[in-house]
Amino acid sequence: QVQLVESGGGLVQAGGSLRLSCAASGRTFSNLSMGWFRQAPGKEREFVAAMSWIDNSRYYADYGDSVRGRFTISRDNAKNSLYLQMNSLKTEDTAVYYCAATTGRNVAVRMPKQYDSWGQGTQVTVSS
Repeated sequence: QVQLVESGGGLVQAGGSLRLSCAASGRTFSNLSMGWFRQAPGKEREFVAAMSWIDNSRYYADYGDSVRGRFTISRDNAKNSLYLQMNSLKTEDTAVYYCAATTGRNVAVRMPKQYDSWGQGTQVTVSS
């Protein structure tokens, strides 16, 4: 019911920056809880960041420990888009990054199983 398309991945040197985008369609975007996850070869899917609801009244942002202070999640409801600004990239950030969405507001945003829809992923490769 929710279609998601990621873009913005690529190859960068350590210390550089990338901005990922996720375009959503099929549902009222402002009502969606949204998240970013990543998966490197041989590893489980890892929580990166999310924007969801608190008390059904406002958005809040949450970050994984490994990216807090370097990555920033944001959303533009007028454009039905979610963004992930990634700064000070490290080689360990190399992974396929996925955008995820759910219509639920009372969800555990760090858990992949809480999300109903997923994008196809965009590759981020950080070289040194």
